[in-house]
Amino acid sequence: MKEVVTIRLDAELQRELDEVCEQLGRTRSEVVRDALRRQLSLMRFEHTRRRLTPYAEARGYLTDEDVFRDVS
Repeated sequence: MKEVVTIRLDAELQRELDEVCEQLGRTRSEVVRDALRRQLSLMRFEHTRRRLTPYAEARGYLTDEDVFRDVS
């Protein structure tokens, strides 16, 4: 069962949302759900990255290029 969540948007943000919805031909709910999924994924990734960074640095991985070098 889906839940209903109510959010408050200032006029500018609502205008931007409506413009995007019109351009994409999607509903507000679809666009907001997609944006929330993306934001939550990004937050999980950042949390994991912060947690694992000390282990990576201890093994000499200091930059993204170090990782790409060994993965590619």
